[in-house]
Amino acid sequence: MLLSKERLEALRGKLVVSAQAYPGEPMRHPQTMAQMAASAVIGGAAAIRVQGLADIQFTRSAVEVPVIGLFKDGHEGVFITPTVHHALAVAQSGAHIVALDGTRRERPDGKSLAQTIKAVHELSGALVMADCGSLDDALAAAEAGADLVGTTLAGYTGERPKTDGPDLELLEQIAAAGLECPLVAEGRIHTPAQARLALEAGAFAVVVGTAITHPATITSWFSDALGGGS
Repeated sequence: MLLSKERLEALRGKLVVSAQAYPGEPMRHPQTMAQMAASAVIGGAAAIRVQGLADIQFTRSAVEVPVIGLFKDGHEGVFITPTVHHALAVAQSGAHIVALDGTRRERPDGKSLAQTIKAVHELSGALVMADCGSLDDALAAAEAGADLVGTTLAGYTGERPKTDGPDLELLEQIAAAGLECPLVAEGRIHTPAQARLALEAGAFAVVVGTAITHPATITSWFSDALGGGS
C-alpha cells in the first residue's frame, strides 16, 4: 500500500502505538487489537504498529492513520517478518509500512536484507521499516534501502546490553551517523518522560507498545509495586 513522502513526514515528532497481544492471551484477537488501535488514535497516535495478517486487515479498516505491519514467525533469531514471503504477505494485507528484522543476521530464506527490501518495494509499493539492534545494523539497513530504521531489537541480538529503558545511547549514535532515512525509537519506552528523551536523543518518531496496549504487563507493574498483593 502506498504511503506518500508527505504523509510519512507527518509522523515526525509523533507517537506510534504498537497494539499486540501474545498467543493465548484473552485480547489475542484481530478485532480486539483493531479496537485498541482505534482507541490509541483517539488519544493521539499518529500511526499504528500491529502483528499478524488478520490484525493488519482489521486495523486498516478501523483507523485512518498509517499502519506498520509485521509477522512474527517463532521466538528466536530472525523471526520478525523473516522472509520475502512474509514481507509480501504483510504488504498485501494492507500495511503501509512493512516492519522486518533489519539486523545483519542470516535470514531463513537465504535472501539478503537488500533483496528483501527490493522485493517489497517492487512488488507491493509498501515502505520498509528495518528493526535493528545496533549502529552497524542501522547503517547496513539504510544502505540496503530501508525507508526507516528502528531500535526495536536493541538489547536482543547480543550486540548491546539490554537497558532498563530505551537505549538512548544507541539512538544518539544512529542520529549522529546522519542517515537519510528516519530513525524510529522503539523498545522499553514505558513513560511519557522516556518517550520525550527518545525524541530528544534524535528519534524521528517514537513507538510505544506495552505501556499503552498490554494490560497484563501494566497491571503487573502496579501489583509488584504493592508487593504482589501479599
